[in-house]
Amino acid sequence: MNILVVGSGGREHTFAWKLKQSPLCDQLFIAPGNAGTASCGTNLNIKPTDFEALKNAALEHNIEMIVVGPEDPLVNGIYDYFANQIDTKHIQVIGPSAEAAQLEGSKGYAKAFMKKYNIPTAAYAAFDNTSFEVGVQYIRKHSLPIVLKADGLAAGKGVLICNSHEDALKEFELMIKQSKFGEAGNKVVIEQFLKGIEVSVFVLTNGKEYIILPEAKDYKRIGEGDTGLNTGGMGAISPVPFFNGDLKNKIISKIIEPTINGFQSEQLIYEGFVFIGLMIDNDEPYVIEYNCRMGDPETEVVIPRIKNDLVEIFQAIKKNTLHTIEILTDARTATTTVAVSGGYPEQYTTGELIEGLSDLPNNDCIIFHSGTAKSNEKIITNGGRVLAVTAFGENIPVAKERSSQLLSTIHFNNMYYRSDIGFEFI
Repeated sequence: MNILVVGSGGREHTFAWKLKQSPLCDQLFIAPGNAGTASCGTNLNIKPTDFEALKNAALEHNIEMIVVGPEDPLVNGIYDYFANQIDTKHIQVIGPSAEAAQLEGSKGYAKAFMKKYNIPTAAYAAFDNTSFEVGVQYIRKHSLPIVLKADGLAAGKGVLICNSHEDALKEFELMIKQSKFGEAGNKVVIEQFLKGIEVSVFVLTNGKEYIILPEAKDYKRIGEGDTGLNTGGMGAISPVPFFNGDLKNKIISKIIEPTINGFQSEQLIYEGFVFIGLMIDNDEPYVIEYNCRMGDPETEVVIPRIKNDLVEIFQAIKKNTLHTIEILTDARTATTTVAVSGGYPEQYTTGELIEGLSDLPNNDCIIFHSGTAKSNEKIITNGGRVLAVTAFGENIPVAKERSSQLLSTIHFNNMYYRSDIGFEFI
């Protein structure tokens, strides 16, 4: 079959890399893709939210499956767009409906869903411009630290942890009154601060059946030792050392199964990935957030560890045969390290020449492109997060070292990466 991957980052390059390995994949297209995805298939210069152009391309290239990477097209209804038209309803779209995607598109919606289905999460309250003064009083009485979350999509940067009431009040005003995060911050969810250690769990579902994919842990902070500003992700590891059988069973019984049951009760159409961001406190899991797609850079360690044919797994969603699939996983550790443009996550430049990409030391290392483009047959930077280098090893220190070593042979102006991914387990 012909397959279209929607998106342009490291997640989408990873999908393209894996899908191309399947004998079920004839032709692969990526919209818009990047310099790395061009080696897996044909890039199409189409924005992920330009549904009409995506439809025209799908019909022109006889696409039978669309794998959606980023959240924007899902929240904006790409599943519904293709499912509700006669000439495209035969195309399988990997992702939830627009209504189901509100689990990521609205923090308030997600919190209400968790409350309704008794899914453990932090205590919360939500406020907008009409309840601003009530929110101010709520913050003044709140215990510290205080977590403020933009209700809508904010490119992974709409979460603030404030250690004083003064900072929380200032940020609350910036979000609601001065549109710090644009429309995403028109409504703000204020949460209890959860202590513990984070882990990302990934489920693939058709809304009734589900399978659990390898877990991961990502590193959001720009600086070594998890310091500095939040980013879209500076690296990730899989598997996670503390993710044992007892904890996994709790996550299944207290979170995954109630979530899938909630989909059925709410009659939500959900045919894709559920990313569950968890905080583990005293061996008890609490949901921090839902995402309606795979994470980035977690995809760069999760998908390479899966030995199954990815196309076959996706087909099982539609065939209602997910229950027959056993996920086969590489027992080794995968670590990915992200190289970013200097200044990221704030101001940075693009268009810098990338050198040293050609030679891979062995099959244990993979370079996934995140923010790259081609210019006159040269590969240049085209974003804040530029490359994700994934390496395998028998443990985290070995995998991390291989990833860092390969990155040290790559160069572009003002390139920066963390050398301590997985540090708390080393």
